[in-house]
Amino acid sequence: MIQGTTNAGEACMKIILISLSLLLIGACSSTTIIKTSDPDARIFVNGEYIGVGEATYSDKKVAFSNNSVTLKKSGCEPVSYSFRRNEKPDAGAIVGGIFVTIPFLWVTEYKKEHNL
Repeated sequence: MIQGTTNAGEACMKIILISLSLLLIGACSSTTIIKTSDPDARIFVNGEYIGVGEATYSDKKVAFSNNSVTLKKSGCEPVSYSFRRNEKPDAGAIVGGIFVTIPFLWVTEYKKEHNL
């Protein structure tokens, strides 16, 4: 009887650890909205097209990662900007990092939006 209780306890612990791990993985993602002053400007982040005028960018990069934004419009020179994942602390990753060291790699997020 005690042996069966221990196995049930171990199973519960595994379920809790798996659930916590899945929750922490979601805390690794950060999203920002990039808005341009020209609604016809095409937006590229790290060379990848993401939209025109306003676009949402999301990634799971570690803290302090750089991203380059290039705005392009027909008849105009491209304009480049950059932003970094160090603009806002991520409470979920900080709390997760207390229990599991790895989330400390994602302790920062992007600002909610970037107006370019």
